[in-house]
Amino acid sequence: MDSRWRRSFSIAVLLLLADLICLVSGNVVFEVHHKYGGRGKGDAILREMRAHDSRRHGRMLGAIDFQLGGDGSPTNTALYYTKITIGSPPVDYHVQVDTGSDILWVNCKDCERCPTKSDLHITLNQYDLKASSTGKTVTCDQDFCDAVFASPNPDCKVGMGCEYAITYGDGSKTEGYFVKDNLIFDQITGNLQTTPMNGSVAFGCSAKQSGELGSSSQAVDGIIGFGQSNTSVLSQLSLSKKIKKVFSHCLDGGKGGGIFAIGEVVEPKVNRTPLVPNQVHYNVELKAVDVGGKLLDLPTTFFGLGPSRRAIIDSGTTLAYLPSDIYQHIVDQMAAQQPNLKIHMVEGQFKCFWFSGNVDDGFPIINFHFEDSLTLPVHPHNYLFEVRDDEYCIGWQASGMQTKDGGELTLLGDIALSDKLVIYDMENQTIGWTQYNCSSSIKVKDEVSGNAYAVGYHDISSAPILSSPNIISFFVFFAFLLNLIE
Repeated sequence: MDSRWRRSFSIAVLLLLADLICLVSGNVVFEVHHKYGGRGKGDAILREMRAHDSRRHGRMLGAIDFQLGGDGSPTNTALYYTKITIGSPPVDYHVQVDTGSDILWVNCKDCERCPTKSDLHITLNQYDLKASSTGKTVTCDQDFCDAVFASPNPDCKVGMGCEYAITYGDGSKTEGYFVKDNLIFDQITGNLQTTPMNGSVAFGCSAKQSGELGSSSQAVDGIIGFGQSNTSVLSQLSLSKKIKKVFSHCLDGGKGGGIFAIGEVVEPKVNRTPLVPNQVHYNVELKAVDVGGKLLDLPTTFFGLGPSRRAIIDSGTTLAYLPSDIYQHIVDQMAAQQPNLKIHMVEGQFKCFWFSGNVDDGFPIINFHFEDSLTLPVHPHNYLFEVRDDEYCIGWQASGMQTKDGGELTLLGDIALSDKLVIYDMENQTIGWTQYNCSSSIKVKDEVSGNAYAVGYHDISSAPILSSPNIISFFVFFAFLLNLIE
């Protein structure tokens, strides 16, 4: 690998080009699982969630400080993973789904330090280019390779592969090359009806890993990102006029299931707030915070990310991280509502207490207010974790993390987004949400026929619903037009 061509670069200029997707028009669905399979009980679950977030945020802060577009590392830094099928003959791969990155890549045969087993009870596979009759190497003189690196490679020679090297904020690194092969999905042909379909896709083939990438006990085969960079799957397919650049998720905070969809949601209706432009993450303007209807009286700078009071929306983070003063005000207001509450520490970092009764009756709803009068309510059953019978820990965390402009990071993760349909609309540069029953269904528009199809995790897939408390499932629905463009 030419040393001049092996340059590390940010996720913002990273690694995915869906060069072409072919075959027929239609909608697509596949099954997704949650790594933690619902809340569960015990200190270990809470500790694991915090460790998950610490690894993720080490990379996210690096991304913010160095203008990186997210991380995309498959080492406990994303909560949801799905199974995709690649090649001829077809082979299954488990990849993490992450709204904070723009990557599609999988580990490849003879990869140095790539994981070979996982505690997620899944079989790990390494992509073998020579074993697939439809696979081929992407060369450095092809247009999409130039686009990935933002310029032609001056050292490119005929037949040379399109190679990459990525270093993440925590020092982990992956190196490899681009390949192209068939990717197989379940195509939606009507309400609760699917048939197989495939398309030819360019993706990263990891040949070497270092740091945490090669040592995760909860490893998967790779990652698929849903970030807003121009190199993401959504952006590339949108540029080819194959999809609308819109996706949504609905995460059930109780059962652990939900929906993850690409396409325009027509039911239910959702109010929106503008995305902050030219940001690598999904940033929104935070106007105020109230606890049980009482507004917190805080200076502007307490809202994080400097005077503009921005917050990051990130479903790949388990908890929610707030500037220290907001965090302390919320904890104080909770204690004021329960004056006999005695706080103790668990694992040296979680504020916990004993409480018998319904937490939704005993503690306040926390409301985050955004531009255009959009409110994000977070209920006690979402932000309180029962680690054992009648012992609860607070999911709010003091971020303690500064961005490059000196503000403390405000990051709203899974506990704030559960039980809501969240829509990321990059076509109109907005994001929105509404309280919703994520065990039900939504309706997504088929751009080809104009019909709206119901999408719900109980009925779409022909695969059985998993009942294990450690694995939950929901489905990803792609509503996009796929045309032959060879």
